[in-house]
Amino acid sequence: MSADPSLKHLTKPSLTIRRRFAAPPAKVYGAWTDPAKIAHWWGSETLYAEADARVGGRYRIGMRTADGEQHDVSGVYHQVVPNEKLVFSWAWRTTPERESLVTLTFRRDGDGTLFTLTHEQLFDGAARDRHQAGWNAGLDRLEKSLARPMEEADETTLGRQTTTFRGL
Repeated sequence: MSADPSLKHLTKPSLTIRRRFAAPPAKVYGAWTDPAKIAHWWGSETLYAEADARVGGRYRIGMRTADGEQHDVSGVYHQVVPNEKLVFSWAWRTTPERESLVTLTFRRDGDGTLFTLTHEQLFDGAARDRHQAGWNAGLDRLEKSLARPMEEADETTLGRQTTTFRGL
């Protein structure tokens, strides 16, 4: 049975990326939930990173690209299973009406982690392609970052961690 062609316009693009990291799930998960660790790999220059990794908590990350362009992304955590799964909304400050959904899974594989990133409900195929390129570049940086020690967060308050970086 094939899909109803009249529903094709209702389906939004998505992407899935799978990686194996040579680090345990707790370390990979921490790289996504600890603002100081996020700053080690997120972008060319991380301006700020905030994460309150609990259901209903928010995250916010600001970065500057190599060409000087600033990007700000934020969202709300919908599902948090420490060291196993994160589900959160994803919205760029400049296009909040294009909110999408990101699901990350972390599964032990010997001494490493099988990691899956699924980004759903993207605006269109072009947005999917840009996010695919961005996620792959970020995951390449994450892989390098996991191979070296990471600093602890600068500030921790009741589970909410905020780290602000200036002049990096």
